[in-house]
Amino acid sequence: MKIKHSIIIAEKQCKDMLKNKTVLIQFLLFPLINIIMEHSITFDELPEHFFTKLFAVMYLGMAPLTSMAAILSEEKEKNTLRALLLSDITSIEYLIGVGGYVWFVCMLGGSIFLITGNYKGYEGIAFLSSMAVGILISLLIGAVIGTWSKNQMSATSFTVPIMMVFSFLPMLSMFNKTIRTVAKITYTQQISLFLNQTEPIKITIENIIVILFNILITSIVFRYAYKKHGFT
Repeated sequence: MKIKHSIIIAEKQCKDMLKNKTVLIQFLLFPLINIIMEHSITFDELPEHFFTKLFAVMYLGMAPLTSMAAILSEEKEKNTLRALLLSDITSIEYLIGVGGYVWFVCMLGGSIFLITGNYKGYEGIAFLSSMAVGILISLLIGAVIGTWSKNQMSATSFTVPIMMVFSFLPMLSMFNKTIRTVAKITYTQQISLFLNQTEPIKITIENIIVILFNILITSIVFRYAYKKHGFT
């Protein structure tokens, strides 16, 4: 495996993203909405930085997932991915390049939430670490969808309901006990619980177990999807 090849893929995705408005808006939408909401809506009963915590979780459940699925399915449909793999670039190098690029850009978006939420010191590190793990899991789910899908249309039909589940479950669980109980098995809900602690945020055993379980399941499903469909 050559890291140089992955860097080339990442540079290619950077150029492509500036042309692809659908993917570009995924990285900008929630950070911009969060800035507006944090500075325009205030209530005495509203927890501090409520919107930052809410939209940060929605962002990590949506942006990397939809972007990864869109990129893979688009390149499969246009046969540019086949051309890359027929050259000297391997599937692993391609995944690292695309995934690394999307992860990095999403972390830049996460840094906007960090600043808006005024996280500093240990809490800042804990916030960014939780974002990093959540984005990684979403990337794996997006890679599963992109690998499984034959084209962009089929990818979208899978992406929208899955993205909505992971993005909106934490918000809906605030208002419904049954949803809250079910949502606890998802990584987005665990990250939401982690960020919304009233005391200085600290990771719990439940956080660790559920997030590791999500990583394991998505990795297994991606391995199966890749073995069955590959990037063809």
